[in-house]
Amino acid sequence: MKDIVILDTGCCNLTSLLAAVKRLGVEPLVTAEPAQAKRASRLFLPGVGTAQAAMRELQKRDLVSCITESRCPVLGICLGMQLLGAESEETGGVKMLNVIPESVGKLQVGRLTLPHMGWNRVKPIIKDPLFEGLDSELGEYFYFVHSYAFNLNSYTIASTEYGVTFSAAVRQKNFWGVQFHPERSGAAGLKLLRNFVEGDL
Repeated sequence: MKDIVILDTGCCNLTSLLAAVKRLGVEPLVTAEPAQAKRASRLFLPGVGTAQAAMRELQKRDLVSCITESRCPVLGICLGMQLLGAESEETGGVKMLNVIPESVGKLQVGRLTLPHMGWNRVKPIIKDPLFEGLDSELGEYFYFVHSYAFNLNSYTIASTEYGVTFSAAVRQKNFWGVQFHPERSGAAGLKLLRNFVEGDL
């Protein structure tokens, strides 16, 4: 069995992700220990809350290098995706992990409500194994809860629209990020998680 690790960043709700991964027939390890994270064959980087608080916890727990130097597939979810960026404009500006050298900004959605909460269609831009077996023409609906995101950039592999078009998923080598919550996105979300856990990435 692969060593599937969910990183406890201290800024995430682990319960729903843990339950979703278990539905795949996998018993993941939830840990904040760098040594255990370094042995992972798949590494989840979840997160909710603010980028500033999350980076503070990652630094306090000595988890920064075990993420950035990881050679296994890594999946950042929601704030975990944003943490892969270079910096966020949240709370006056926060330096982040710089795995994906792009900035995260506040969504400019006009009169629409922030945070963006609800189901939106995610459309793959390029073929990627993370979206294998999902609708590549019309896209699939996934559940979002956020106020910040990557603009479209050279690392974008899927997009969505909420007032503006932004990156719903990004990839840089063995690092993937999804702005939505696959663990809360029904059958499509479970398929994406299976692709990450079991796929040829």
